[in-house]
Amino acid sequence: MNQETVTAPGEPTVNTSHFRTLFPTTARGAHSARHAAERWLAAQRERPEAATADDDDTATASLLIAELTANAAVHGRVRGRDARLALTLTPTTLRIEVTDARGDRPPVRPSETDADGESGRGLLLVTSLADAWGCEPHHPGGKTVWAECGRRGAGAGR
Repeated sequence: MNQETVTAPGEPTVNTSHFRTLFPTTARGAHSARHAAERWLAAQRERPEAATADDDDTATASLLIAELTANAAVHGRVRGRDARLALTLTPTTLRIEVTDARGDRPPVRPSETDADGESGRGLLLVTSLADAWGCEPHHPGGKTVWAECGRRGAGAGR
């Protein structure tokens, strides 16, 4: 875990906290990464200088982390390669990034008609909960799926 303070000329000081962990692309690995992230987020709420998030923010973050890490375990698995979960927390936004080794399998944005399919409903959940989400290539051959959500308890609207 790293923490940095970013100050631009003429701007107020913004505290940014980071969490990163590697996890095996298995159901157990995704589960362990999610719980480690939840513990870290809970610890951030305890810091007096951190803006307080409400219970809805915590539940949303937990669901997004669970879905993105599970997708990496199911769709991003490459034998012998771990995935990475990274969180960036500012007073107004939480950014969740999950990087895996399968750059050849980017997620497909779901449509409303996909809701009855056998799979793909998880990305409908991500679409409905996150303020924004996307996928970017990760050198040398993986992808990073990210989601951002505003922190209502910090005065950020949705």
